[in-house]
Amino acid sequence: MSHSAEDGAEPAACRIRVMLVEDDAPIRERMAAILGAADRLELVGVAESLQQARILCAEQVPAVLVTDLRLPDGSGLDLIRENRRLYPAMEIMVVSALGDERNVLAAIEAGAAGYILKDSRAVDLVGSVLDLVAGLSPISTSIARTIVRRVQGKPAASDPAVSVPSLTERETDILWGVAKGLTYADIAERLGISRNTVLTHIKSIYRKLEVNSRGEAVFTAINQKIITLSS
Repeated sequence: MSHSAEDGAEPAACRIRVMLVEDDAPIRERMAAILGAADRLELVGVAESLQQARILCAEQVPAVLVTDLRLPDGSGLDLIRENRRLYPAMEIMVVSALGDERNVLAAIEAGAAGYILKDSRAVDLVGSVLDLVAGLSPISTSIARTIVRRVQGKPAASDPAVSVPSLTERETDILWGVAKGLTYADIAERLGISRNTVLTHIKSIYRKLEVNSRGEAVFTAINQKIITLSS
């Protein structure tokens, strides 16, 4: 029996198009079932390899890509970089068993805006996807601590030849809001501007910092002392 919007199901045209990339069959089936059953999401593709993911991404161009890093024929990092370049508006979240600093930072620098560990207890996969689309960066607590430790443990650049990007006061305020986990709508309301104006400033921030995602922008800004965690 078909469901109408009155039945509580989200109309197909309004659903968020999601693609999943996972090579482990039991985990893939479980995650696909969770994503496929969500009213607000539409699972448009499931891939188990890098090559298959590339083909499906080109065919479906999902709004959100949920991917593992370890794939049988390559690295999910390559997939993240490629999609960030080809589809700048695509939101990307990593769900992986790899929680070491090298992989976490590499994923963020490649363009992932979220990073969830597979062994995280009570992971709300659907909620994380919705948070991602809303402008948040869902990150496992231990991953966030890894990023904070890396930033706090790295000495500030003292070389005068190192150029720190110059952001306007408004851009800095917006970036601070992003770092605090505010949505673009929250930031717009807080600053008394429109959401579209926030997005315009975000594009300018990305260009100045030479980054491709919220996570990378925040990491770069904190690392270069443009904003601070306690501000």
